[in-house]
Amino acid sequence: MALSIVAKIFLVFAIYCALDPFSHSSISKFPDFQTYKIDMPPLSSLPKERDRENLLQNSEIRFLNEVQGPESIAFDPQGRGPYTGVADGRILFWNGTRWIDFAYTSNNRSELCDPKPSLLDYLKDEDICGRPLGLRFDKKTGDLYIADAYLGIMKVGPEGGLATSVTNEADGVPLRFTNDLDIDDQGNVYFTDSSSFFQRRKFMLLIVSGEDSGRVLKYNPKTKETTTLVRNLQFPNGLSLGKDGSFFIFCEGSIGRLRKYWLKGEKAGTSEVVALLHGFPDNIRTNKDGDFWVAVHCHRNIFTHVMAHHPRVRKFFLKLPISVKFQYLLQVGGWPHGVAVKYSEEGKVLKVLEDSKGKVVKAVSEVEEKDGKLWMGSVLMSFIAVYDLP
Repeated sequence: MALSIVAKIFLVFAIYCALDPFSHSSISKFPDFQTYKIDMPPLSSLPKERDRENLLQNSEIRFLNEVQGPESIAFDPQGRGPYTGVADGRILFWNGTRWIDFAYTSNNRSELCDPKPSLLDYLKDEDICGRPLGLRFDKKTGDLYIADAYLGIMKVGPEGGLATSVTNEADGVPLRFTNDLDIDDQGNVYFTDSSSFFQRRKFMLLIVSGEDSGRVLKYNPKTKETTTLVRNLQFPNGLSLGKDGSFFIFCEGSIGRLRKYWLKGEKAGTSEVVALLHGFPDNIRTNKDGDFWVAVHCHRNIFTHVMAHHPRVRKFFLKLPISVKFQYLLQVGGWPHGVAVKYSEEGKVLKVLEDSKGKVVKAVSEVEEKDGKLWMGSVLMSFIAVYDLP
């Protein structure tokens, strides 16, 4: 009798989830939403190195509530800065005393782009105001290149102002989620387009979908051509050239690994997996020694691993009457927590820094090493964290 009641309750619950009559699910507004298998490596194969001392908790919080969602941190060829892109579409410059407006990406700015109380309040107008993500200076020209999530690759001169478009499509497909970039000595721009379907404001749907329309691309300033180097990627994210310029490394966000793409030598035009990551990666930055700092939003857990390999089960969970925020917390293990990992160019883990409780550094979007300090931005926070290296 009891089993019969339980079975009926489960059946009613399953029908409710399938129909979602009150549109309470995370995907209720996306009737064509699909989930795909993510070939995530076994948890047992992930790096074992951990920071048991939670050293990131020793970070200094700077510019609290002065910068909203500082995804990327950059210093100009003269060492000045930092510069950072924020949620309202501006690129700000710290002149040593205060933040000043340096540049912006959209020519359609209005009162819609004024400062707002919450980072989430900016999402609905990001395509109007612009959303600068990855930032890089061309060391030869002093130009600042910007990966704007909605407007593509942009460029602004050393004097700042309104950025101009460099490229916003490839192979006839518009850039829909331009994410990170780097520039070689010839001015070629290598960058990631995280999805051809989901824009940044729907990044959680991209994560839980597992769709593979992401690309790694190259813009040639001489020919003005944009070509696709790697396609069919699940949420490609950070990208950084090696110290000698013979390769770059990029993140496969959904799978959680680093891939090396060869630009020179007998392997030119090919790529290979060089490392697995502790969790969900964001930007990568090369330090003066040629090592790579990878920003990791959080560790993977059993839930994310099971969901990755069972897309139908994942879709069932997404149809439950729970919010996107709660779905996010399930993905990150219950609470946000930041991780920064340094890898050699061969993919060896050299250092791990964590705040596993999220007490100080709840999330990390980028780790920029400069003069013995790590400058850490986060698209989800309203400050920059600075950690002193030993």
